[in-house]
Amino acid sequence: MSAFKWQCRALAALVVCAASAAATAQVWPSRTVQAISPFTAGSANDVVARVVLEAVSRQLGQAFVVENRPGAGGSIGAEFVAKAAPDGYTILLNSASLSSQVALRNDLKYDPVRDFAPVAMLGISPSVLVAAPSKGWKSVADLVAAAKAKPSDFTFASAGPGSASHMAAERLRLAANIDVRHIPFRGPVEAFTEVISGRVDFYFLPIAPALANIRNGKVVALAVSTPTRAGLLPEVPTVVEAGYPSAQYLFWGGLAFPAGAPREIIDKLHAEANKALSAPAVKDRLAALGVEQMPMSVDEFTRFCRDDVTSTVKLARDINLVPAN
Repeated sequence: MSAFKWQCRALAALVVCAASAAATAQVWPSRTVQAISPFTAGSANDVVARVVLEAVSRQLGQAFVVENRPGAGGSIGAEFVAKAAPDGYTILLNSASLSSQVALRNDLKYDPVRDFAPVAMLGISPSVLVAAPSKGWKSVADLVAAAKAKPSDFTFASAGPGSASHMAAERLRLAANIDVRHIPFRGPVEAFTEVISGRVDFYFLPIAPALANIRNGKVVALAVSTPTRAGLLPEVPTVVEAGYPSAQYLFWGGLAFPAGAPREIIDKLHAEANKALSAPAVKDRLAALGVEQMPMSVDEFTRFCRDDVTSTVKLARDINLVPAN
């Protein structure tokens, strides 16, 4: 075969592949799309994803059904998606919690970077640093000074090892170089109760469930964990403004397909998710939940997910967090 004929055939093959890919994206979704939530119904990312996917469903005229598969810190649901066919009909409600599983478990049957194709960032939920008014602190500087005045006798609460509340507090501990003892609780309610009482010194938790107690004076908000101020608490400074940029912690939520999903479908869902996020009704509902938008391209979100895993693993190593079997 002549070089010219070979080139013609190769070009024709490329044209056919491109046309096939375009046709795949045009017809997707032609049936119900299954979205796997690896946590219980009503959890933060579960609610956010349902709000966005309801809008996407209306936009595309096809059902997106959220199915909860909780357990093992989210790894059961994540493993299900990792092993699903990469045809665009199974989605993972991805989050910072799943990045933490790499550091928390050494029995994962999937790789959080290699086995997923990130699609869209749905938003970040700032954590707010709170303490009881009885402590008398008005700023992060006050808290740090108090911690340094009584080393080994200072405590922070969390909803459990590896939780967002734990990771956010550890970042502040390392950034401020303070000697603080971690007190994990069975859940956020118990942790918050102990901080309100003053028996535990401080706690990071999502803004939405903390807001009423901040407004009624049961706790004092000292800082938010994000690089910019939060919409629900615009008067509260960030940890960056407090002088501790390395204490930033982003609890985020997003969408991902199994690795190998067609890029055309990834791009289509990305566009539809961003369209939903820009709708006034969706923006208002997410804002009321304390969710801040953080738009990213597919490639930017892919890098973000990879870097989040790397950063979380490093943090776990720095705080000697021992993985469970």
